[in-house]
Amino acid sequence: MRYLVVYAHPVEDSYAAALHRRVIQTLTEAGHEVDDCDLYAEGFQPVLARAERQAYHQVGRNTSHAEKEIERLKRAEGLVFVFPTWWYGLPAILKGYLDRVWLPGVAFEVDNGRTRPLLHNIVRFAVVTTYGSPWWLNFFVVRDPGRHMLMRGIRYLFSPKVRTLYLARYGMDYVDTATRERFLTKVGQRLRDF
Repeated sequence: MRYLVVYAHPVEDSYAAALHRRVIQTLTEAGHEVDDCDLYAEGFQPVLARAERQAYHQVGRNTSHAEKEIERLKRAEGLVFVFPTWWYGLPAILKGYLDRVWLPGVAFEVDNGRTRPLLHNIVRFAVVTTYGSPWWLNFFVVRDPGRHMLMRGIRYLFSPKVRTLYLARYGMDYVDTATRERFLTKVGQRLRDF
């Protein structure tokens, strides 16, 4: 299977970087073809420019700024996002990736006020993320908006038969090294079985 791994963290020796390496290693060892898209390392520009926004709904004209990224997305059969959850959502660079690459005519189309998904090539979708805050705060107080956006809204754009996996390590602000290692192991095992 062809996987696109989209990674968003600016620090090379962070725990997120360790998770990213584990994802790449696991998928490669399982025999998958992996396209590793490290948004920071590739210098991805997340800001939606004025002209891009003006052309946003003009299918065919709206893709010239992101042709490489769009081609990578269309080739993928599996998609994995690896990122830290900051302020209950995606890092700005990952949100900008969605804004600038997942365009009308690419990820969806709007027909008579109805949104129709176009990324039927994606049959596996996984998220590997961390939260600084504890699980109870995310679930009971803020209702985990990033998770809902990805696993409901973004998931809708894929094949109706897509399989999903959401792996989150909560409480990163206070967990010890052993807990971090256990989560790395879990990520490897769950992705292997996925």
